[in-house]
Amino acid sequence: MSRFVEPGPEFAELFSSFRHTAFRLEVRARYAPGYEREAYENFLAGAPYELSWMQEWLAMVRDATTAGRRFRRVRAVALPMPDYPRWSHTLAVHNIAAGEDIRYVTRADADAAGLPDHDYWLFDSAALLCMRFDDADRFVGGELVEDPAEIVRHNYWRDAAWHHAVRRDEFGTEERRGHA
Repeated sequence: MSRFVEPGPEFAELFSSFRHTAFRLEVRARYAPGYEREAYENFLAGAPYELSWMQEWLAMVRDATTAGRRFRRVRAVALPMPDYPRWSHTLAVHNIAAGEDIRYVTRADADAAGLPDHDYWLFDSAALLCMRFDDADRFVGGELVEDPAEIVRHNYWRDAAWHHAVRRDEFGTEERRGHA
């Protein structure tokens, strides 16, 4: 059983109501949130970019981690890294500085580990939101899954992803990213 949650207050409540851990698995090669489009285009052009759109998220992560709650994320990426994962990898220094633990696994290792082909958030190992995107790579909401078997499966995938992933800076070498 599940129900769809659109971006907005109910979705945002998931990030303020968890008690211990919030985990995200990212497996998509591209995301297209409108709020970062200009900064992303500047990044691709090698031009300066600003991150005002990111400050609310970073403040929330800082507040949560100061209160003892943890944000963890694993990104499965192809090598060499396509443009969007390179952008995310660059931005991750800000998330990490705010208290988020972001790790990376190659797409090949993710496939070998049997990780799923969809993004999700898992809160306190008990609340699962399987994320949905439209054909233009924009987040449109997610299925809040209540099936205990599906939640257990996603906990397993979280643990497998974490086991195979490496910290951002270790993954971030030019050779590993495919730009050597």
